[in-house]
Amino acid sequence: MTVTGQVVLEAHGISKSFPGVQALDQVDLTLQRGRLTALLGENGAGKSTLMNILAGVFAPDTGTIRLQGQEVRFANTRAAQDAGISMIFQELNLIPNLTIAENLFLGREPRTRIGFLAAAEMNRNAAALLARLDLRVPPTTSAGSLRVGQQQVVEIARALSCDARVIIMDEPTSALSDREISVLFALIAALKRDGVALAYITHKLDEVARIGDDAVVLRDGRVTGTAPVADLSHDQIVRMMVGRDRLDLYQKTSSPAETEVLRVEGITLPHPDRPGDLLVHHVSFQVRRGEVLGIFGLMGAGRTELLETLFGLHPGRSTGEVFLRGQRVRIPSPADAIRHGLALAPEDRKREGIILEMTVAANTSLASLQRIERFGLLVNRAEREHVTQALQRFRVKTPSIQQLIRNLSGGNQQKVILAKWLATKPIVLLLDEPTRGIDVHAKKEIYTLIDELARDGLAVLLVSSELPEVLALADRILVLSEGRKTMEVERQFANEEMLMKAALPSDSRTKRPWTQND
Repeated sequence: MTVTGQVVLEAHGISKSFPGVQALDQVDLTLQRGRLTALLGENGAGKSTLMNILAGVFAPDTGTIRLQGQEVRFANTRAAQDAGISMIFQELNLIPNLTIAENLFLGREPRTRIGFLAAAEMNRNAAALLARLDLRVPPTTSAGSLRVGQQQVVEIARALSCDARVIIMDEPTSALSDREISVLFALIAALKRDGVALAYITHKLDEVARIGDDAVVLRDGRVTGTAPVADLSHDQIVRMMVGRDRLDLYQKTSSPAETEVLRVEGITLPHPDRPGDLLVHHVSFQVRRGEVLGIFGLMGAGRTELLETLFGLHPGRSTGEVFLRGQRVRIPSPADAIRHGLALAPEDRKREGIILEMTVAANTSLASLQRIERFGLLVNRAEREHVTQALQRFRVKTPSIQQLIRNLSGGNQQKVILAKWLATKPIVLLLDEPTRGIDVHAKKEIYTLIDELARDGLAVLLVSSELPEVLALADRILVLSEGRKTMEVERQFANEEMLMKAALPSDSRTKRPWTQND
C-alpha cells in the first residue's frame, strides 16, 4: 500500500520578475507523495512561471527549493529531469521532423555496447509507453504529422519515460478528447498509487474535483489560498482566483433567422496516408447571417479538417460544393478564401494563428496589408490607426502596439487573432477551439465578442470540444463522428447526453444523420 502525505518537494519564498512584471512574489508550495496538487488562477497569475522554476526552465530571483529534504538548484531542464522532476508543458515542444520514439528519448537514446543507436530497443520502449496511454500510432511516425491532441499525448509519454518522482502537468487536457482524458486520469490514479507527487495546472475546475487532492490558488503572483480540494467550493475557488464573486459566464443574445450566407454540400476529404479512408465524409450544412453554428465532435471527428477544407488548405484533394450568398465558389487557396470573405482562427494559436517574434501591430495588420500600404510600402501612420482601432474594438490589453505578441496572455493573443481577421471584413468567421488554454474570465470576453459579431450580422462556425461552450454559444449544433455528420439540432432541443451519444463512433454509419424532426 502506497504511503501518501510524505513531503517530496518544497518551495519557499519563491520570487521571480521579468521586465515590467513581478511574476511571483514570495510563493510557497509543498508537493506530497501520492497526492495531486492543483495549481489554480487566472492567466498571468504565476502558475506556469512557478512550475517552470521547479522544472529548471527559469532560476528564481529569491527563494529555495528542497527535494526530499535536500536543497537543489537546477541549471536547466535536464538537471531537473536527472533529479526526478519532469514537466509536461502546455506549449508543445516536439521536434516535427523526428519520429515519436526519437522525441521521447531525445538526449537519452539507448545505445549498443559499441555506442551505436539501439533503434529497435528505443522503438520497443516507445511503443510500450504509447500503449500505456492508448495512443495507437507507430513509434516511427513523424511527430509533425500528428494532430495537436496526439502530440499532447506524446508529451505526456515523454514525461513518463523519465521515471520521475515529481511530474508537473501544465494544462494537459486542453487538446485531448474525452477518451484521451479518461486514459490520462486513469494514469494519474496509477501514478498516485506508485507514490509520485503531481502538480497540475488547469482552468477546468471540474477536473480538480475529479482528480485533485490539494489546491493552491494564485493571484497576481501571490498565493491566495491553500486547502484540500474537498474543503473548497467552486465559488470559494473563483473568489480566491479573482477576488470577487463568480460572474455568470455568459448570456447569449438570441439571434433571429436571417438569410443564408454559406451553404456546403457534400464536402469530402480523403485521408492522406490511408487509401479509401476519409477525414471528412460528405458533410453538408448551411449557416445564416448572424448565426453561430457550433460544431462538436471527439478527437479525429474531422472538425478541424472541415474548417481547413473550407479555407482552401487542402486543394486538389477535397471535393464538394461551397456556396456563398447563393453563388457557387471555388476556394483552392487561403488567399481565395479571404477574397471570398472567409476568415479562419486556427486551433493551434501560437504555431498557426500568430507570429510570436512579431509585434502586436504587425500581427494585427498581417491579413489586411493592402489597406495600409502605398506603392508596396507600409504607411506607418495608416497602420497605427488601423491597428489601434482594431485593438480597441476587441479590448486587447497590451502596454503598446509595438509589444512582442509572445508577451501577451493567451486570451489577449486570441483577441489579436480575431482583430486581425475582422480587419479583412469577412462574411463568415471560422473559429477552431477559440478558448483553448485561456482562463474563465478571458473566455467570457471571447464569448461576448463572438456574440457581438453575430449580432453585427457575421455568420460564425464554431468548433469546440467543450459541450457547455457549444451549448452556450451556438444557435444550432452540428455533431461529427469519424468524419460524418451524425446530428444537427437547434440549441434549445439539445443537451450534453444526446450530443455525446452522437459523437461516439458507431459500427454503423450508413443511416442518415439525426435531426430534431426525428
